[in-house]
Amino acid sequence: MSIHIDHARCVGAGQCTLTAPRVFTQDDDGYSALLPGHDPGDPMVREAARACPVRAITVRET
Repeated sequence: MSIHIDHARCVGAGQCTLTAPRVFTQDDDGYSALLPGHDPGDPMVREAARACPVRAITVRET
C-alpha cells in the first residue's frame, strides 16, 4: 500500500494524525506528514484518508 499526501491541498486539520498517530504527524508548519518508518499497512490509514476534510490523502494498493 502506498500513501500520498497532497501538500498543496492539506489545510492542517490534523484528522489524519488523530486517526492514525502511528502513521501521520504534523510538520513544523502544522501540515500532514508521514512518520519515518511508518507502516503503510496500518488498518487506520484508510480511515485517516476518509477523515481528511479536504481529501488530501490518497491510499493505493501496490
